[in-house]
Amino acid sequence: MKYFQHANDTIAAPASPQGMGAIAVIRVSGPQALPIVNQMFPSKNLTQVASHTLHVGKLIWKGKWLDEVVIAVFKAPRSYTGEDVVEISSHGSPVIVQQILQALTEAGARIALPGEFTLRAFLHGKMDLTQAEAVADLIAAESEAAAQNALKHIRGGFSRDLQQLRNQLLQFAALIELELDFAEEDVEFADRDALYRLLQDIDRHVSQLLQSYSWGNVVKHGLQVVIAGKPNVGKSTLLNALLNENRAIVSDIPGTTRDTIEELIQLNGLLFRLIDTAGLRVSEDVVEQIGVARTHQKVLEADLILYVFDATQVDISEWQQVLDWLQEIRKKHILLMNKIDLQPHIPEDIVHHPHVMCISAEKHLNIDALKNKMIDMALQAQAHNESSIITNARHYAALQQVKNSIEEIFQGLQQKLPTDLLANDIRKCLHDLGEITGEVTTEDMLDYIFSHFCIGK
Repeated sequence: MKYFQHANDTIAAPASPQGMGAIAVIRVSGPQALPIVNQMFPSKNLTQVASHTLHVGKLIWKGKWLDEVVIAVFKAPRSYTGEDVVEISSHGSPVIVQQILQALTEAGARIALPGEFTLRAFLHGKMDLTQAEAVADLIAAESEAAAQNALKHIRGGFSRDLQQLRNQLLQFAALIELELDFAEEDVEFADRDALYRLLQDIDRHVSQLLQSYSWGNVVKHGLQVVIAGKPNVGKSTLLNALLNENRAIVSDIPGTTRDTIEELIQLNGLLFRLIDTAGLRVSEDVVEQIGVARTHQKVLEADLILYVFDATQVDISEWQQVLDWLQEIRKKHILLMNKIDLQPHIPEDIVHHPHVMCISAEKHLNIDALKNKMIDMALQAQAHNESSIITNARHYAALQQVKNSIEEIFQGLQQKLPTDLLANDIRKCLHDLGEITGEVTTEDMLDYIFSHFCIGK
């Protein structure tokens, strides 16, 4: 409950990344934000200026000139946090930033906790909880798709749909509660058939959101792509070709790669986590054995496997073993016949296999086609006709609770349970829906969520 012990304090923190830069931004928020900064800014009386204005001048504390700055003033409630906010744009020297922060604390502010600015925005009704969490997702986004999905959530589409459904259910809940007041007269104010139809709508919407979670994981964390195969088939060369840089050591000596090498690429706005692995073979080398064991582990964790064959040395028995193995572990895969620039003879049944592609990693032949195939396979996980995609594990768990609550109400309606028991089930569903958007919260839950934000946001 550390966030709520001093909720009325005026807080300050850098809003720009640590390190040296051209400009740094220091944010101050709270009831004393303007008076505190005003003590340091002799050029103008900031307490008297209009909201949403900029002011240039010297920042001075205890007779010492700290910097020449630009100050932006945002008065409550028209600010990010809903409080008075001052943003100080200074030169980006870490020394200057530290001196300004020290002066602010001496003048009466305290250093903000992680996510405390956004928490105050939530508490002052500037955004709901899903929008606040989307702010953190946007900051952490590693791909265009992740950033766009976070922006959708910040705009409130996800929470708006849930709130609309919750409000409709609230109307029925009010009628059910009214029936409890007239229990002795045996009357029904709530149309059970209409309630059943509403629950079907909620259940359908929640089911679609739950189904979107697998695609949401791809959007947020990227697709884990493992490059596997026997030694010396060109796995590291393929990694370099996909990255278009010499990231992995390439050698004619089998077993060059002893450990996994991981790199990130973006294709069509999606993030792919490429993992080059040690060659799969039986080895007496202890270090190589460890690498092979790690390869097996990465394969089991993979979303997509690029299994590489040396097209000049295709072994039918090995081919069949690989097919059987991939079918057993049930992983999405692309089978790559590498080194086709050497014009090998590949059996027709292999060439025409639906998952086979012929490439030359060294000559970059068909590498763009492979990238397009990877994108297509990633998009197979996309939830179709889904305006909202959930990427947050908390939302997924809460939606599962909502679905369970709906099922209990369905059963209650079918079994014609007494009104008081039906009312309890509806209250539970309303509570679960409210937890997602933050209409129902606990201080401990908010502490947990906002402690994972960066300081300054």
